[in-house]
Amino acid sequence: MNAMDFTPYEHMSPFEIKDGLIRLASRSAKKAAHVMLNAGRGNPNWVATTPREAFFTFGQFAIADCRRSRDDFGAGLAGMPQPAGIAERLTAWLGENSSPPGAEFIRNAVDYGVGTLGFDADAFVFELADSIIGDNYPVPDRMLIHAEKVAHKYIEFAMGGAKPVEGRYDLFATEGGTAAMCYLFKSLMANRLLKKGDTIAIGVPIFTPYVEIAGLEDYAFNQVHIRARQENRFQYSDDELKKLEDPSVKAFFVVNPGNPTSMAIDEPTMSKIVDLVKTKRPDLILLTDDVYGTFVPGFRSLLAELPRNTIGVYSYSKYFGCTGWRLGIIALHEDNVFEEKLANLSADELAALDKRYGALTLEPRKLKMIDRFVADSRDVALNHTAGLSLPQQVMMTFFSLAELMDVDKVYQKACMEICHNRVRTLLKGLPLQVKPNPNFAAYYGTIDFEFWLREYAGEEMVTWLKANVHPLDLVYKLANDHSIVLLNGGGFDAPEWSVRVSFANLPDEVYEQIGAAIRTVGRGYYDAFKASQGQ
Repeated sequence: MNAMDFTPYEHMSPFEIKDGLIRLASRSAKKAAHVMLNAGRGNPNWVATTPREAFFTFGQFAIADCRRSRDDFGAGLAGMPQPAGIAERLTAWLGENSSPPGAEFIRNAVDYGVGTLGFDADAFVFELADSIIGDNYPVPDRMLIHAEKVAHKYIEFAMGGAKPVEGRYDLFATEGGTAAMCYLFKSLMANRLLKKGDTIAIGVPIFTPYVEIAGLEDYAFNQVHIRARQENRFQYSDDELKKLEDPSVKAFFVVNPGNPTSMAIDEPTMSKIVDLVKTKRPDLILLTDDVYGTFVPGFRSLLAELPRNTIGVYSYSKYFGCTGWRLGIIALHEDNVFEEKLANLSADELAALDKRYGALTLEPRKLKMIDRFVADSRDVALNHTAGLSLPQQVMMTFFSLAELMDVDKVYQKACMEICHNRVRTLLKGLPLQVKPNPNFAAYYGTIDFEFWLREYAGEEMVTWLKANVHPLDLVYKLANDHSIVLLNGGGFDAPEWSVRVSFANLPDEVYEQIGAAIRTVGRGYYDAFKASQGQ
């Protein structure tokens, strides 16, 4: 039945295949005089406005404060903000400028910092002003003092649900979640906590690059896949989790909620993972990417459940509509197994690490793991220039404060409603009945043709499909016949006959059209099967 040979594309990333599908869908749209719909990427089509208004208004105040110490108007040159009395000057400036956009947010943010987090007003406002101007290197390089405390409070909400975690996380601000992952892989290797050829477990389906990174020659990890199947509502079964009991498995990497499934680890499964780690694998390294956690009510991360074992990665990109800002966080609890693992390295390994970090400190063995992440992000020798740019840290602070001050979670509810409404619209177009699931983030959806054809048409139809249709034919037909771009699920180690649809990046009303197109492709396979049976 396949009209073209898809074999050369079988090992390509779905994100690379997507580019070809976009070209195909664009040509198809021109021929058919309709609009191409690209639901292949997860860039949200909404933005958080209030913190952005505050950011740009605060920048104007910071410029005004720079002009107090030096103002060469003709040269376009000014001095730098000064800390003494700057909070009072901010209050006066906001009052003198007819309440610019974001003024109320700025006032409330300063009050929150002082009243709730115990900040000194001048110190807090000066950090924001000096940072938004970007006239200094990041100091501390790991993260600014006030910015880290604000982000810490936000991470407690975003990753911890209703139950607080004892102790504190150390945070490292990074250029988005993807940079965070690159830094972590590199540093774990440099510190001999993972070694080339080690066995790691990866929770699948998963964001494709994590599988690809693990397979690079730099790491050459032996991969054990812990599979969350649709039959189990995309949760890890007991048999799959049992693979983690093998002591040769050094680490377990997960995206939670999943990508492409958008399913968060449910409470029973989380309890099993917690029990397994605490009773059988207290040495296991956990690495969790929780970028979609804020789309699930009461979400709780492995970072909160198993803080000693877990390195948490979070990106602000999807929730606040700020992929272009590149705002990410690495979180590591102050009480963690990584320091213990370092102390237990061999004498030769410790000596090598003494040499690696010796230029930074007189006592390299006391260098915290989080600070090793920072140093390794700049190849150690350039550690003094490490750190996320200061204007980015201010934007991160304002995004965090926006959520923290929104006690009724109006913004969060609005974001969730956008995604869930689009899911309902797509299901209407299919049409398909799916049971509600409180763990579903609804940011993406995985539609498994094999699963649903087995449900509605029987095993014989599935056997025929596998024998006569290449899995990539699904996304090809959607692009060529309907000008719709979706990603192939197989590229995420999801079922081969599945597609990933993003509910984040297109207008609400088009999702019924996408659902109808998916149904049409499925109906075409079913009709071809019936014809092959002489029916």
